[in-house]
Formats: sequence, C-alpha cells, structure tokens
Amino acid sequence: MVSKGIGVNLESFVVAAFLLVLSSWLTRHLSSPSSRLYFLDYPNERSLHSHPTPRTGGIAVLGSLFAGLLLTYAGHVSGWLHDGLWAHSDPLQMQQIRWILLLTLCIAAVSFADDRVGVPPGIRFGVHAVVAGSVVFVAGAKIDAITIPLIGTWVPGDTAALLTTLFIIWIVNLYNFMDGMDGFAGGMTVFGFGFLSCSAWIGGSETLAMLALFISAAACGFLVYNMPPAKIFMGDVGSISLGFLAGALSVVGICAGVFDVWVPILIFSPFIMDATATLFRRLFEGKKIWLPHREHYYQRLVLSGWGYKKTVWAEYVLMCVCGCGAILYAFLGDGARLILLCVWGMLYAGLMVWVRMVEREVSRKVSN
Repeated sequence: MVSKGIGVNLESFVVAAFLLVLSSWLTRHLSSPSSRLYFLDYPNERSLHSHPTPRTGGIAVLGSLFAGLLLTYAGHVSGWLHDGLWAHSDPLQMQQIRWILLLTLCIAAVSFADDRVGVPPGIRFGVHAVVAGSVVFVAGAKIDAITIPLIGTWVPGDTAALLTTLFIIWIVNLYNFMDGMDGFAGGMTVFGFGFLSCSAWIGGSETLAMLALFISAAACGFLVYNMPPAKIFMGDVGSISLGFLAGALSVVGICAGVFDVWVPILIFSPFIMDATATLFRRLFEGKKIWLPHREHYYQRLVLSGWGYKKTVWAEYVLMCVCGCGAILYAFLGDGARLILLCVWGMLYAGLMVWVRMVEREVSRKVSN
C-alpha cells in the first residue's frame, strides 16, 4: 500500500548534505599516509587491485553516519529540530532501529579489529550470527510471511526467526564478497540505500527513509575517492557493517509493512544475484566455496577485458534499473508485480549467459 502521509523534510536533506561533505573530508584524511588509521589492503587471491591500498574508508562512512545521528538527536532534544529521524510516532519501529544502530557498532568494532590485526573466521562468523539473531530476538523484527503475487503467501511459522537470521547473515557476507572492485560496494550503498529511502518514504516510514538517506549520503562522500582508480577501500568495517544495515533495515521495513519483501531484494539484487548464483555454481562444480576466488560475474567481466570503469558503470546502470523497478513495484497490482518479477529474473538469467559469451569471445580471440 502506498502512503501519502509524509511530506518532504528539508532538514533531512540539509543533514544528508552535511554528511556527504563530512564523509568526503574524513575519507580524504584517512587515505593519507599521515593518518593514524592508515593501514593497507594487500592484493590477494580474490582481489582485482594490484597495489596496496588503504582500507579504512568504512570508518569515514560510519563515522559520518553516527555523527549525523548524534546531530539530529541533539537537535530533537534541544528543540531546534522539530521534525526528523527521532520524532517518529511508532515507538516499536524506533526501538528496533535503536537496537540495530547499537548492533552496527558491535559488528563494526569486530570488523575493524579484523582489518587491523585479523580475526579468526570462526569468531567473525559467530559475531555475525549473534548480531543477526539479535535483530530477531532482541529488536523483535522478523519476516513472518513471503508473498508471491497471484500465487500465494508462504508463512514460515516457527522457522521465521531462523530464516530471518540466515537472510541477514547472507546479506552481511555477500556485501563483503562483492566488495572487490573499485567503486562497486560504495556505489551499491549509494544507490541501494537511496532507493530504499524512496521506498520507505512511499510506504509511510519517515524514520526509515531518513536513516537510509543518511547512509546513502555518507557513502557518496566516500565514493568520491573510491571510484576507479580507487585511492581507498571501505574495508571489512565498511562492507560488513553496511551489509548488516542493508539486511536489518530491510527486515524492519518488511516487518512493519512499509514495503513488500521483494522491494529490498530487487534493490540490492545486483549483489544478491551475483553472489548467490556464483555460490551455487561453484557448489555444483565441486569447488571449495570457502576459498578465495575471482569468479563473481563482475570479476569475470573485468578479467575479460572490460576493465574497472566500464564494468562499474554498467553495474551502476543495473542498480538504477533494479531500484526503479522496486519503486514501480509499490504502485502495481498483483498481476503486474508478478510480470515485473518474471522480467527481473529473465534479465539476470540473460546477463549471466551474456557474461559467459563475452568470456568465450575473448578466449576465441586469444586462441587465434
């Protein structure tokens, strides 16, 4: 259902603009060797870059985001900010978001330690599981039903908590998997949370809309220095934390009826489809899925000769198409929604076949 009850909040856009500038300034500072938080990402089996690059851009994104949240909270308490993120009338949704922000700090702290000194995979995954489970069992947000237009609604029942937890864990990790190309994860954050903000606004949640807008703005400031050739990466502190926010805020929106379950899946599908299809393809081929690799579709395009810039701009077009499809979804009837989902599925199937054709053409030219 589309809500008409929310007006455009100019104060939120002013704060978002401030976050963009602050994030850009912090990113520039963190990319300098003189920064106390200057530590490098060295090329490995899954990376596409060839030179050591600073990996602390996520600190700039999260630092700017939480600075903006503190600013708006101070404005709300003091009275000079009469409307905004903290003035939401739904206490349950506000409580859920507070928990998610606290959990974001927890997962960011562990991810920062992993960037700095390394954390064993078992501990990392355990933290991801605990934080994702806390969204369900502490914050009280879970996906109770999944509706396929014209076909029916599936109610998970007792498995809803487990499935929601696994969904968030998967989004957290695939965000990290897909952070392997200059401008890619940063762009997904800008476009993804931007479209999520629009969807939340359409669905009637000003709080969710503004929070997603702030995340998008903070990522935009970072993206200025992350475009190919990147001067800085977001690191695990960025990709893991942003993946958690993407999954957790999607669950909150679905749980509150702000948007349908397919909306965030459509929005973040450039990451979801690539990572999921690659995982299953490697499983079917009998490969060890936990080992580093360069077999994601975006990596295959780069290695086929497309290069960073051409590939990342093609991905941006895909992000915009999927985001616009998610916005359109809110205004369609069930029949049109089903058609949209079918077209979306065929689009990705076609793109996967096309990437394979590009690889074969390159191989043919090399062999000749």
